[in-house]
Amino acid sequence: MAQPRSDDARGLGPFTHLALIAAVAVSAFLISAHAFGQTVTASRVWPADEYTRVTLEGAKPFKFQSFFVKDPERLVIDLEGLDMNDELRSLATKVREDDPYIKSVRIAVNRPGVSRLVFDLKTEVKPQVFPLAPAGEYKHRLVVDIYPAKPKDPLLALLKQPDPIGEMSLPPVTGAPAAPTPAAPAAPPPEVAKVEVPELPVLKLDPNRKPAAKMPTMDRLVIVAIDAGHGGEDPGARGRGGTHEKDVTLAIAKRLKAQIDKEPGMRGVLVRDGDYFIPLAQRVTKSRRVQADLFVSIHADAWVKPDARGSSVFALSERGATSAAARMLAQKENQSDLIGGVNLGVKDPILARTLLDLSQTATINDSLKLGKAVLGEIGDINSLHKQSVEQAGFAVLKAPDIPSILVETAFISNPEEERRLKDSGYQDKLAAAILGGIKRYLSNNPPLARNKVASN
Repeated sequence: MAQPRSDDARGLGPFTHLALIAAVAVSAFLISAHAFGQTVTASRVWPADEYTRVTLEGAKPFKFQSFFVKDPERLVIDLEGLDMNDELRSLATKVREDDPYIKSVRIAVNRPGVSRLVFDLKTEVKPQVFPLAPAGEYKHRLVVDIYPAKPKDPLLALLKQPDPIGEMSLPPVTGAPAAPTPAAPAAPPPEVAKVEVPELPVLKLDPNRKPAAKMPTMDRLVIVAIDAGHGGEDPGARGRGGTHEKDVTLAIAKRLKAQIDKEPGMRGVLVRDGDYFIPLAQRVTKSRRVQADLFVSIHADAWVKPDARGSSVFALSERGATSAAARMLAQKENQSDLIGGVNLGVKDPILARTLLDLSQTATINDSLKLGKAVLGEIGDINSLHKQSVEQAGFAVLKAPDIPSILVETAFISNPEEERRLKDSGYQDKLAAAILGGIKRYLSNNPPLARNKVASN
C-alpha cells in the first residue's frame, strides 16, 4: 500500500501550496501598491490674472513637501510614493504661454519613491499648496494656488477705466485696506437646514406695475458687482446636453456688464472674468473692495426632474428659508467651496467679521426691493418658477452693506431652457431684463453720495 505524502500527513490538501503561493503574491502586490501605487488620475491648470491654480487628482491622499527657491523664482514640490505616469508628465504641456505666473513645469524622479515638480515662475509670487478631501465628482486633490506677491487692487483698476460722468466719486485709493488673501475660507455653512422654516412674508409682484421711472441724474458712478456663479474646479450644474453652469453664468455676466457700462453714470464690475474658481467669501470681499452699490449673483438652476422650469430671484434671510426648495438651493450653492476647493489653513479676521455680521436688516429689505424689481423684468421674457422673491442663507449674499440678490436665470436641467441659455440672443435678453430691474430699483432708491476721489 502506497505511503501518504508528507504534506498529506500534516493534513494539507493537494492545492494548499498553490493557495499559499497566490496569497503571498497578492500580499506582496498590495504592499507594493500601497507604497508606490499612488498615481495622478487627472491634472488641470486654471490660469487667471488673479491667480493660477494647478490641481492633481488621485485615488488616495497625496503625501507632499514643498519649498520655495529664489533667483530665479521657483516652487518645488516633492511627492512621496507617487508613480510617474503619462498624466503626471502631461502637466507640463498644460501650462499656457500666456499664463501670468507660471513659465514652465519640470517633472522628474528626484530619488526612489519621490517625484519632483519644479514650477519656474515669471514673477514674485505667494504660493499656497494644500490637499483637498474628495468632494462632488472629485477624488483626493492636491492644489497649488499661485498668487502674485502684490495682489492687483480692483478699486485702482476701476479708477483707470474711462469715467462716463466726468469725475468718479469713489473713496480715495490712498490708505485703502490691503487686499485680502484670495483663498480665504468661507464662513461656516449656514444653519438654515437645522431650523424650522418660519412663515415669512413674501413680496408679490404687482401685475399693474407702471413702467420704470426715468432714473434720476447721478452725481457719482453707480457700481454694480456682477458675480458669475461657480468657475474653474467648480463647474456648477450640468445640463443634459453637457452645458456647464459656470460657462452660461460667465457669458450672461459679461453681457450684463457690457450693457451696464453703456448706461450714463453706471459701471459693471465682474467678480469673475474668466474660468477660474473664487471662494464664496472672496466674492463678497471683492465686491466691497470696489465699493459696489449692488451685488448680483448669476446662476442657472438644476433639478432631478427635467420638467422643472422658470426663473427665480433670491435674497438673504436671517431667520430661515421661505421654502424647502429655497433652503435646499442655498445648501447646494454653499457647497461650492467644498467642490471648488478652499484653503482652510488661511485665516482672515477682517473677512470673518464681515461674514459674521448679521445686523443687516436694512440691507436685506433693500435686497428684497431689488429682487422684486429684477424678478418683474425677467418675468417678461421667461416664465417664473416662483412669483415672489424667496429668501435663504446664501453665503454669497452676506455683504452686510450691499443690497445683494441671486438670480437663477433658468433651469439648465430642462433641455428646452438649456438650449435657450446657450443662445447669445437670449443671454442678451436676460442681461437686459436684469439691467431693467436694476434701473427700476435705482429710480426709487438712488444711491447715497460718497466722498470725492482725492485729486492726487
